[in-house]
Amino acid sequence: MLLRIVVGLALTLACFVVAGRRFWWLSRLIRSGRAAPRRWRGFGRVADAELVEVAGQRKLLAWTVPGLAHFFTMWGFFVLMTTIVEAYGALFNRDFHIPLIGRSNWLALVEDFFATAVLVALVVFAIIRVNQAPARRSRQSRFYGSHTGAAWAVLGMITLVILTLFGYRAAQINTGHFPFAQSHWAFTSHLLATWLRPLGTGVNSVLEAVLLLANIGVIAGFLVFVAYSKHLHIFLAPINIGASRRPRALGALDKTPDMDMENVTEDTVFGAGHAEDFTWKQMLDFATCTECGRCQSVCPAWTTGKPLSPKLLMMGLRENMFASADRLLSGAREGDAATLVPTVIDPDVLWSCTTCGACVQECPVDIEHVDAIIDMRRYEVLMESRFPSEAALLLRNLENQGDPWGLGATKRVDWLAALDFEVPVLEGAIPDDVEYLYWVGCTGALDERARKTVEATARVLNRAGVKFAVLGPRESCSGDPARRMGNEYLFQEMAKANIAILNEVGARKIVASCPHCFNTIKNEYPELGGDYEVIHHSELLGHLVSSGRLTPGASFSGTVTYHDPCYLARHNRVFDAPRSLIDAVPGATSVEMARHRERGFCCGAGGARMWMEETIGKRVNVERTEEALATGADVVGTACPFCMIMLDDAVKGQGRDEDVAVLDISQLIERSFL
Repeated sequence: MLLRIVVGLALTLACFVVAGRRFWWLSRLIRSGRAAPRRWRGFGRVADAELVEVAGQRKLLAWTVPGLAHFFTMWGFFVLMTTIVEAYGALFNRDFHIPLIGRSNWLALVEDFFATAVLVALVVFAIIRVNQAPARRSRQSRFYGSHTGAAWAVLGMITLVILTLFGYRAAQINTGHFPFAQSHWAFTSHLLATWLRPLGTGVNSVLEAVLLLANIGVIAGFLVFVAYSKHLHIFLAPINIGASRRPRALGALDKTPDMDMENVTEDTVFGAGHAEDFTWKQMLDFATCTECGRCQSVCPAWTTGKPLSPKLLMMGLRENMFASADRLLSGAREGDAATLVPTVIDPDVLWSCTTCGACVQECPVDIEHVDAIIDMRRYEVLMESRFPSEAALLLRNLENQGDPWGLGATKRVDWLAALDFEVPVLEGAIPDDVEYLYWVGCTGALDERARKTVEATARVLNRAGVKFAVLGPRESCSGDPARRMGNEYLFQEMAKANIAILNEVGARKIVASCPHCFNTIKNEYPELGGDYEVIHHSELLGHLVSSGRLTPGASFSGTVTYHDPCYLARHNRVFDAPRSLIDAVPGATSVEMARHRERGFCCGAGGARMWMEETIGKRVNVERTEEALATGADVVGTACPFCMIMLDDAVKGQGRDEDVAVLDISQLIERSFL
């Protein structure tokens, strides 16, 4: 008895010291990051996140088989804490049981059920990894680039924990030291005990001691392994999920300091160019990454042959953070040493991102990939003046003319000539009889194809008796392309100017056709002082139909597949309004693409990619259009001018523009009246 106490406690103490030092070092490293704003959203939201994402495993269960396997493994981790208490108690007293509940047969059943479930889950994980093994060096595998050796080691260690647990419990049954009155409730342990019984009491006593110490040793050793591996997420994931932006890290980018140049000093750093420039939350993201590859499997850039993998990006930044630990912990700045881009992150990785948010949506531990990418872009643009050559023209046009093409403010009212009714162009305050300010957007006002969607929206609103006005020449770009490109300063200047005009005219309700403008004005202007009620035109049209103010006609007949714009759907959770409009058209039949709603696939225009050439791999819009054409639909519907242009280009490139039309949802409604 003394020997097993000494051995068990010595093993535990040694492993706890090693793991404890590592966790303390990690804590100091992560806390060395810059302050992260907007992280505490109240106990209610944090509790909800922990219940839904951690306890409920919502995102993991979206992939049914591996999700269920992980669900039972995670819950087995918690439930089987009781067996750890029993194991340490058995070091000192062979007849130990947990006070109050330790002899209850239901506990024996629960422990054996979860231990068995974990064992089955481990088999499932092994099969998945074996099946993926031939392809793991292929970009198509979500395990591409992951540390698969560490994953196998963890599977092996957890297996040993469960097998040694069953082994010493079976031996306890045979020696009469099992804490539960009726051993058959512990069904797996009982079955194993019947196999060991012929060995006799003496051998079972030895097995009990040896397997008990082995169980404690593997558990303690597992703690050390976790502290030094990617499986840190076992402990860090609940913290990261609790610290994530609620209800989701999409929509608005993370808050950045006011970029008033009066507050800038020679030590001011915009964005992230070195490890120390990231926030503690971003550093926590890096350390929490599970390398599961779910983000990689849904990334439109990676899927179409670009070098950007959100997973590999996180892994690279984590390795750089660890390599920079001495400097981070000492508080010294990097100085003139090499920047993250291009030494750690290839420029093509950084500029391939469409900011679609699929990675953030899919991540089971709430890593905020997009914020880190934009922070690195900010450093490249504002500190180093390094960015794709096409972006220079975009930024210059935004700064000088207020639109991405440099066409100027006077062109913003040209689309009104196509209407047979008057639309007030505001020079002063909004008249009392005007219900909405229509934010037309640069693309809707200036691109020939997108103008047709704006015209259709205006005509449908007029048909429903909705009074609206436009800013006309006083409207300027919302700043979304500048912000996603990384020019935070230009974004804030444009936003402040727009907010001043919106406040001057007394804007209360704003309807926007462009999801990028919609997202920016609704979610990002408030932190700069612009608070308005902002809705998307699909939402307004849906409301008009449901309230009876607008009834679609019967002139349209055909099959429609709807493409979810990323900034409307994934970023702002507007899924149903556009679909309800399709369903409201009597002759329209809706068919979904394989990837839709939360898992919709990007058109390739977001993140200011609309104005950058796509020279690597397959074009994202072609990938999405092929999926749309595969449905056999007559119409590819959408609710975003960016998406419409990208999809229309790809349809024409496929030579299908004669038999397949790309239409905004407002154009579909208008066609029903013709």
